[in-house]
Amino acid sequence: MTKPKLYYSQASPAVRSTLLTIGALGLDVELIPINLMAGEHMTPNYLKKNPLHTVPTLEDGDFCIFDSHAINAYLVGKYGKNDSLYPKDLQKRAIVDQRLHFDTGILFPRLGAVVRALFSSASKTIEKDKADQITQGYQSLETLLEGKNYVAGNELTIADFSIVSSISSCNAAMVPIASNTYPRITAWLARMQALPYYESNQKGVDQFKAFIQSKLV
Repeated sequence: MTKPKLYYSQASPAVRSTLLTIGALGLDVELIPINLMAGEHMTPNYLKKNPLHTVPTLEDGDFCIFDSHAINAYLVGKYGKNDSLYPKDLQKRAIVDQRLHFDTGILFPRLGAVVRALFSSASKTIEKDKADQITQGYQSLETLLEGKNYVAGNELTIADFSIVSSISSCNAAMVPIASNTYPRITAWLARMQALPYYESNQKGVDQFKAFIQSKLV
């Protein structure tokens, strides 16, 4: 059987959530780097696989899927030994889905707004209104973690992978998370960092931080 291929860029938070999912599942996946700065995501061959030219993109045999949230759910459904990372129980899944939408609709766009502003203007600072939006995201996540070890309950799920990739990027490169202000997030981050495959996220965080810092010089 041909192993799945993941087209990726390590610095991308979305990509890193998929790398965490792959690590959790213990999958053997062919990793194919895509140089976004060189425009490799805009080639005709890549656009056939993903017309939105984003990363990550998963190619599993004749099947291609993009968007990390969709990819992660697919991988668990096809390759997971059980459904713990994305429960089949409708109520448990609904909570995981809600947290995924929290990442898609709140955390990731606010991170992206900072990146776009640094690219599109001569500003060498992170604008206060955008930093405040990220802080509001932290406040919401702190609330969601009340009484829970993980973002969707007391079990690790793909929602943790998506949210930690966004949150760790913001924490390292944009708005530091104060442990006294956000003790639940701090404890949750420590749990995530203790995962044996977390290094796949940390490597990308370091690259992302270096990229942001290069724009702030």
